[in-house]
Amino acid sequence: MNPLVIFISLIMAVVLAEQKFDGLYLLLGSFAFLISAQVFDNFEFFEPAVSDPDAQRKHAFSLLSAWLIVLLLLGMVGVLSGMLGAYNTQVLVWWSLITPLLLFLGHSVVRGYLEFLRRRGNIRRSVIVGANELGYKLAQRIHHQRSLMIRVEAFFDDRCDDRCETELKNVVCGGIDDVTAYVARHEIDLVYITFPLFKHPRVVDLVNALRDTTASIYFVPDVFVFDLVQARLDNVNGIPVISVFETPLTGINAVNKRIFDIIAASLILMAISPLLLLIALLVKLTSKGPVIFKQRRYGMDGDEIQVYKFRSMSVCEDSQTVIQATRGDARVTRLGAVLRRTSLDELPQFFNVLQGTMSIVGPRPHAVAHNEHYRKLINGYMWRHKVKPGITGWAQIHGYRGETDTIDKMEGRVIYDIAYLKSWSLRMDIAIILRTLKLVIKDSQAY
Repeated sequence: MNPLVIFISLIMAVVLAEQKFDGLYLLLGSFAFLISAQVFDNFEFFEPAVSDPDAQRKHAFSLLSAWLIVLLLLGMVGVLSGMLGAYNTQVLVWWSLITPLLLFLGHSVVRGYLEFLRRRGNIRRSVIVGANELGYKLAQRIHHQRSLMIRVEAFFDDRCDDRCETELKNVVCGGIDDVTAYVARHEIDLVYITFPLFKHPRVVDLVNALRDTTASIYFVPDVFVFDLVQARLDNVNGIPVISVFETPLTGINAVNKRIFDIIAASLILMAISPLLLLIALLVKLTSKGPVIFKQRRYGMDGDEIQVYKFRSMSVCEDSQTVIQATRGDARVTRLGAVLRRTSLDELPQFFNVLQGTMSIVGPRPHAVAHNEHYRKLINGYMWRHKVKPGITGWAQIHGYRGETDTIDKMEGRVIYDIAYLKSWSLRMDIAIILRTLKLVIKDSQAY
């Protein structure tokens, strides 16, 4: 729906500006359609209840964020191709303003229509075979994801003793042998089987019996025994495989994030270039040593990279043993203390972003010496390297910034880093950047 609304709003903008919708605008609309189809797919719009004010505000923020990303990507294409000047400025302004209004209106109609269908009972009916923990989790997920338009009607399990989930004992409608008759009698659309196949050979008989119905059949593998990161179903030349740990930045997601990084980093560097020159001059005049400090860090997939910072100490340590800065550290210069407290020493890392070795948002890169130490102590520590390290991150806006002098602090940082991998979206990156701006001045964790 979103790409179509954007295309239609472009036609309206051309009409309002009294221009002709020719091949140039058709090309622009086609590009916008393709780009928005990918960008808007990273945002959730139809889950919260329509009447929830907080949900409405989040929805509006997500919608505006997605549209802004689309405009930035189109703007970059227009500048690089030299075609931006070929379009009427009034059309572009009208289009930028009309589109979010039409999108919000369209989303409101769709959300209202989905709720109307739910109230009328026009949803798909399902049953779950397996009153176990996995079946309970599946039912909860179906219940909370309203856009699925699915309702769980019943559970089936031969066990109704202590092995059955407590919450499900009163809703089990029968055993495995009762499933087929129930499905046929109640016109069930979906059957989810949560039993391990090797433990239940009767599941094969159940599937064969269900062939006499029109219900869709799904096997639900119990992958929750793992700490899932970007779990998804894939196939290798026709053989289905399940990913339990994977980077979120594959395919178009990687392209979207890279383009966003290039555009944002370029705009930020142009805006702060006078500040960069001033800080460089002050560092040079106030202490001996290089202006830029380079330190070896681990980047994506554990590859070694060099990270740039304004030098804030009287020494440049990058050896097998690196001592983290502590409060009142004698190595920190007077100017360096100000730079570290306000995170201004990190500004040269926007050049790392343009190089492609870092991202604006991601897990903070640690010194190689620290990585080698903590990877032996914290389970899953290296998972944080499935994305590029960032200038700021999910852990930093939750208080894990500055010195990690205890194993608990480092574990807390890693937990947030992995949570970022699990939930990544462009909307999340934008939210982290905005929250980082609030912390730059008042954060007391950096020194």
